[in-house]
Amino acid sequence: MTQAGLPKRAANRPSVTAAVLITLSAALLAGCAKRHHITVGSIPDDYRTNHPIVVAERDQVLDVPVGASTSKLSYAQRQVVAGHISGYEKDSGAALRILVPSGSLNAGAASFVAEEIAELARSQGVHSGLILISHYSVAQPDASAPVRVAYAAITAGTGPCGRWPEDILETSENRHYANFGCAYQKNLAAQLDNPMDILGPRKRTEIDPENRSAAIELYKTRGVTEEFSAASEVNY
Repeated sequence: MTQAGLPKRAANRPSVTAAVLITLSAALLAGCAKRHHITVGSIPDDYRTNHPIVVAERDQVLDVPVGASTSKLSYAQRQVVAGHISGYEKDSGAALRILVPSGSLNAGAASFVAEEIAELARSQGVHSGLILISHYSVAQPDASAPVRVAYAAITAGTGPCGRWPEDILETSENRHYANFGCAYQKNLAAQLDNPMDILGPRKRTEIDPENRSAAIELYKTRGVTEEFSAASEVNY
């Protein structure tokens, strides 16, 4: 018998019940935490993952329309072709391909235009050994097929935009819709002057100690450089 006059087994019963309640409470809390983790962790919410910018080699293609009675490029066509060739990397070693239609109504005129395009490319610094003129078959002989100017270049880009696999109003899971961020990523990739910059930083150039010392001294005296003063629109 205990001091309260109760059996020893009955006196320990409340402590056993409390231990069981604590264990059940811990299990319930753990279950809630686990469900919360699974729900949050399963929501992909990053447009950079859904629409990654990929640096790869892609064909840069320009189709030049040529009439059956054309003997040379017009001024506007010449400017467009020159702009297209200006994107060609002369040190890449890739071929500049000029494809001429064969068997079409304008096949003769296209041959003259192709030679003019090759001469324009040489004048812009493209090596003659890298200019390849070839022919392609035309499905409709009566049509005037274009002369195609193509070369491979390393560019940054994303996949095609405009994917709508689900209803855009379906937001019960609080997820981005499939096309979210695609246009932003595509525009960002198009603005890169050097696509290799997205892979990593460039090598640092050596520091000019004299120029650095002069800049620090000018900063200490709260001065303004002559280059900044000449380019500034502020007169006070």
